[in-house]
Amino acid sequence: MLSVTLLCVGRMREAYYMEAFAEYAKRLGAFCRLAVTELPEQRLPERPAASEIDAALEKEAREILRLIPKGAATVALCVEGERMTSPELARRLADFTARGGSRLCFVVGGSYGLHPSVKRAAALRLSMSDLTFPHHLARVMLIEQLYRAFTINAGARYHK
Repeated sequence: MLSVTLLCVGRMREAYYMEAFAEYAKRLGAFCRLAVTELPEQRLPERPAASEIDAALEKEAREILRLIPKGAATVALCVEGERMTSPELARRLADFTARGGSRLCFVVGGSYGLHPSVKRAAALRLSMSDLTFPHHLARVMLIEQLYRAFTINAGARYHK
């Protein structure tokens, strides 16, 4: 069974996000082994300088890169990443497992995104949209899309 790890910067505190995430995490259990790790987001002043943001992202990146499971193909969520449809994501997951892949790691950054070193380390950079979303909502959207992709590959009726 495929192991999927979500490395997420920031703690999800909003009950409505947590409930939605928990529902899809439960559903995903039929298709993969899911592990979720939340890393603390670095504190920044109200109006941080670019150098402060970069230093915070670099510190987060060191921890992210340390926590990526050995042998996992890494997918970084970032605005400049590749956009794809749900069926295209499903095909990518199917291709990955058909080639013998057994570990995937998705990385969701915090409010200021991901450090370039994390993006460079990723096998795929994935964009959810050209629109900007709160990073906790992006996490819920990601897990729903993963569930959707698995159901597409299984021939289930969830995707219409």
